[in-house]
Amino acid sequence: MTTSSNSWGRETLIEVRNASVTFDMERGTSKVMDDVTMDIHRNEILGIVGESGSGKSMFASALLDAVVNPGRLTGEVIYHPPDGDPFDVRDLDEEELRKFRWEEVSMVFQGAMDSFNPTMSIGGHFTETLRAHNRNVEEGMAYGRELLTDLYLDPDRVLDSYPHELSGGMQQRALIALSLLLEPSVLVMDEPTAALDLLMQRSITNLLAKIHDEYEITMIFITHDLPLVADLADRLAVMYAFQFVEVGPCYDILKDAAHPYTRALLKAVPNLSSALEDMQPIEGDSPDPVNVPKGCSYHIRCPLADEQCVAVDPELEPVSGDHEVACFHWEDAREQITYTLSDQKQEVTFDEP
Repeated sequence: MTTSSNSWGRETLIEVRNASVTFDMERGTSKVMDDVTMDIHRNEILGIVGESGSGKSMFASALLDAVVNPGRLTGEVIYHPPDGDPFDVRDLDEEELRKFRWEEVSMVFQGAMDSFNPTMSIGGHFTETLRAHNRNVEEGMAYGRELLTDLYLDPDRVLDSYPHELSGGMQQRALIALSLLLEPSVLVMDEPTAALDLLMQRSITNLLAKIHDEYEITMIFITHDLPLVADLADRLAVMYAFQFVEVGPCYDILKDAAHPYTRALLKAVPNLSSALEDMQPIEGDSPDPVNVPKGCSYHIRCPLADEQCVAVDPELEPVSGDHEVACFHWEDAREQITYTLSDQKQEVTFDEP
């Protein structure tokens, strides 16, 4: 299955081409990202959604050529800097990669506490980062204070604190500020709110929207929680079994998803407008990365699967405009797998562009 994405009027910032990640194991080769192609556009918010183990985090690691050993990344990850010629991230040496991962593409991981050195104050993390990248510390700290203020944190208190002295939400916001300190073009967030309560999750996504608008930064938000990213993203990419199965404008996918898996995800979302019996979990399990079925990887769980689905792996094809889906039966899916979106604020909400 090959993934592609149209530019829909925006400049391409990162091109991922035929990227795969494999791990050699005693019981066989584990393919945790399978021939993925994706364009990421400058200044967009791209939401990547899927079940745990679908390959979302591996896609994030591939963007930074940060796949851990003994994993092997193949394919291309072409970065288009604001100034200069495009280059393949996989061609960078160790020092160039270190700079790239902070100055061009920065990443926020799920657990903020695990990202901080517990023996160093938050301010120490900021100054160390600036010095490591030969930045003016005084100017950089002034910018860091501005970032913390924009994230509704007291710079004096936070910078003087050690990580354990801050709440989970404060730690996560401080980590976001640190990730933005060197003014990268891209911020990749891998389940950045998973460890937080619902109220703090919503608060941080609102803050991210503000940061995106103010600093004109490209954001990639990776989550298993489709409703959480629905209010934030411009575009959604739905991942299943290490491939993208549906890509398109967020509003289009939420309004009328085409892939049976996406529709099943939306059907499983708790919804005050639907009867309890209408909300159903997706039956079955995700494929084993060592033994992904031939044909469409979703066919084992799909109520619409037929012989063609078992034999042939569908590629992404246009549904309408920039909305693409990898499914032979997407028209039938729209009729046979129904879901309802709630208008309640705590549920999935979205505004038509």
